[in-house]
Amino acid sequence: MRKINMILTIGFMVILGVTSCKKKGCTDENATNYNADAKKDDGSCTYVPVITLNGDANMTISVSSGYIDQGATAVDTDGTEIVVVADTTAINDSTVNQFTVTYSATNAHGTATATRTVDVIINHENYPGTYDVTDDCGGGTGLGLNNDPSIAAGANDNQILINDFFAGVTTTYGTAICDIDGANITIPSATESAPGGLGTITYEGFGTMSDDGKTMTITYVYSNSTPITGGAGSCTATYTKQ
Repeated sequence: MRKINMILTIGFMVILGVTSCKKKGCTDENATNYNADAKKDDGSCTYVPVITLNGDANMTISVSSGYIDQGATAVDTDGTEIVVVADTTAINDSTVNQFTVTYSATNAHGTATATRTVDVIINHENYPGTYDVTDDCGGGTGLGLNNDPSIAAGANDNQILINDFFAGVTTTYGTAICDIDGANITIPSATESAPGGLGTITYEGFGTMSDDGKTMTITYVYSNSTPITGGAGSCTATYTKQ
């Protein structure tokens, strides 16, 4: 019996020794001092600040709209606010592109970073304005375009209006209704009476807005039924924002 008790005692001591010899340390993989060899957490884990973005992490703005950064906040593990530094050197809203704003916050245990991605696109906001037009459309013998039209918003975000579209002998007239999809422009077939009621002009077109939102290039197909001076064909017009 005494021998059995001795064996049990020795076994208990071995188990106790093994248990007490488990390596302690930080077992949280998210901590700055994570110890992969530690088997028991000893409460020593330390962390970098936690950064929270104001607004969305992914944003879309129109070209030349003027990006205003919404910033970010950061706190330490005890809830203390930490200063956030924003690196805005990559900001460029002057043309179609994508840029990233990086935020950083530092405490005694290291530096945390977070990013915001901004896509800069062409949309309905880039079209309205007054334009200068150069074209090879033949004037009164073809598609007589006004060289100083204005473009306004249409009935929805997918439509624009080219006002004073045509140039007559003494005045400008007509409105071209255009469908837009980002930088792509489509003008469905439309018919306008020629000045003086002598004929009609049927036209349609397609084109694009440049990446900087300043120049539209449109190819037209037209048929002008005005006697003697009329004609049919295709031509290209370049609209440059004033």
